[in-house]
Amino acid sequence: MTLSASPRTVTPARAAASVPRAALSRALSVPLALALVGFLPGYVTAQPGTGVRDTAYWLQLTLTVYAGGRLAAMVLTRRRRLIQGAFWLFVYVAMGVAPLAQEVIGQVPTPVVGPRSDTTTAITLVILGCVAFDVGALLARHRPAARVLRARPPAQVSRRRLWLLIAVAYLGSAVSIAKLGGPAVFFTSRQAISESVQSSGLAGGSGDSHVGSALIRGFGTVPALLALLFLVRWMITSRVARRTPLAIAALGGLVVINLIVNNPISNPRYWFLTVVFSLLFTAFPRSPVMYRAALVTGVVAALLLFPFLDRFRYDSGGYHPVQTTSVLEPLTLKDYDQVGMFANTLTFVHSGKGHSHGRQLAADVFFFVPRSVWHGKPLDSGVQVGQWMGMTNTNLSSPLWAELWLDFGPVGMTGGFLALGYLCARGDRRYAQRTLEDGRPGTVMAVVIPLVCGYSFILLRGPLLQASGRIGIAAVCLALVTTFSEDRRKILR
Repeated sequence: MTLSASPRTVTPARAAASVPRAALSRALSVPLALALVGFLPGYVTAQPGTGVRDTAYWLQLTLTVYAGGRLAAMVLTRRRRLIQGAFWLFVYVAMGVAPLAQEVIGQVPTPVVGPRSDTTTAITLVILGCVAFDVGALLARHRPAARVLRARPPAQVSRRRLWLLIAVAYLGSAVSIAKLGGPAVFFTSRQAISESVQSSGLAGGSGDSHVGSALIRGFGTVPALLALLFLVRWMITSRVARRTPLAIAALGGLVVINLIVNNPISNPRYWFLTVVFSLLFTAFPRSPVMYRAALVTGVVAALLLFPFLDRFRYDSGGYHPVQTTSVLEPLTLKDYDQVGMFANTLTFVHSGKGHSHGRQLAADVFFFVPRSVWHGKPLDSGVQVGQWMGMTNTNLSSPLWAELWLDFGPVGMTGGFLALGYLCARGDRRYAQRTLEDGRPGTVMAVVIPLVCGYSFILLRGPLLQASGRIGIAAVCLALVTTFSEDRRKILR
C-alpha cells in the first residue's frame, strides 16, 4: 500500500470504499458470538464449587452474557470502535467472567464485608451502568459528524513542537532513570523500583504524599510513549519522515528509551497494556484484522495469562507463584476484585460515611496538590474503603462504577455512564473520520484515541486518583504539540 504525505480529497465513493469489508465478520460472527455469549459462560457455570446459586449469581450470569454480546458486536463491526471495544473487553473479563467464576467457586480475592444484598445491588448497578453506556453511544449516532468535520480545522501536530516533545521525552526519561538508580533497576522488579523511590526520598517524608515519585515516573514514561507514537504515525504516513535521518535516529532512540522505562518488568501490567494497545492501533490504523485480533486475544490473555504476569512485581524472595490445577482458580485469587470492591463501597457508604458529593473527583482533578498544602485531601477511593475494612494491603481497585457511586449516588453514576458512552462513541467516530478518511500524518486524533483506548483499562479499574497523574502529564504533552493552523509549513507532512 502506498502512503501519501499530503492530504487527500475524500469523495463519498472513496470514503465508502475505505470502510473494511464485512466478509471476515460474517465468517466469524456465529462462532465468536457462541464462544463469548454461550460457551465461555457455560463452561464457567459448569465447574464444581461451593457458590450459592442465588439472585446475585443469576444477575452475574446475565451481566456476563450481555457484555459478551456487546463485545462480539464490537469485534464484528465494520468500523473499528477502539474505545468502546476496550470498554466492553474490560467489562466482559473483569466485571463478567472473573466475578462469575468467583460466584461459582465460592471464593473472592478481596473479602466482601457487607451483606449479600450489597453484592446483588452492586451487580445490578453495573448492569445499569452498562445499559446507560449503550444508550449514550446510541445518542451519539444522531449528531451529524460531517458538518462538524467541515466546520472546524482538525488538530494537527506542529512540526517544531514535536521536536520539543522529543527533547522533553529524552530529558524526562534520563532524569527518571538517574533518580531511580540507573537502567539496571528497570529490569529487576517493581519492588526494586519502589525501594529506589523510597531511598531517593521521592515518596515524601510522611509516606502519605507520593506526588514527587508520581511526577518523576510519569515524566519518565508518558512523554517517551507519546513521542514514540507521534513519530510512528509520522513514519507510516509520510515519505518525508522516512527520508529524514534525524527522524529515523530519534525514533531509534525512543524505542530504546521505551524498552527501558515502559517495559513490563518495572511497570504495572495495566500500564504495559496501555503501551501495547496504543502502539498497535497507531502503527496499524487501517487494519481490521489487527483490531479484531487485539480484542479477541485480549480476552484470552486476560483470563489465562494476566493473573500470572505479576512475576516481576516482587524480587525472587518475595514472589510466590500461583499453585493451582484449575483454569478458573487464578481468577478468584488476584486482580479481579472489581465487583467485590464495588459491593464494599456500597457497604462503606451505607455504614454512615455517606457520599462524598464530588470531593473524590476534586482530588482526582487536583492530584498535583500535595497533602502538605491541601489538608484533608481525600485518599484514593480504594485505599479509603480498604482502611475502613481494616485491610493491611490497601492497594485495592475502585472501578469507575464505585467512583461515581461514592461521589454522586445512583443518579450521578447513571448520568456519568450515559455521558461516557456518548463521549466514547463520538471519539471513535472522530477517529474514523480523522484517521481512516483523512490520511494526514499530523492528525492528533490518530494518536490520542489509541492512547485513550489503552489507558481506559486503568481508568475503568481505578482508583482514579492513581490514574490522574499520567493523564495530566499526557494533557500537557498534547497541548505542547497541538496546533490548529492550516499552514502546511508548520505541521507534519
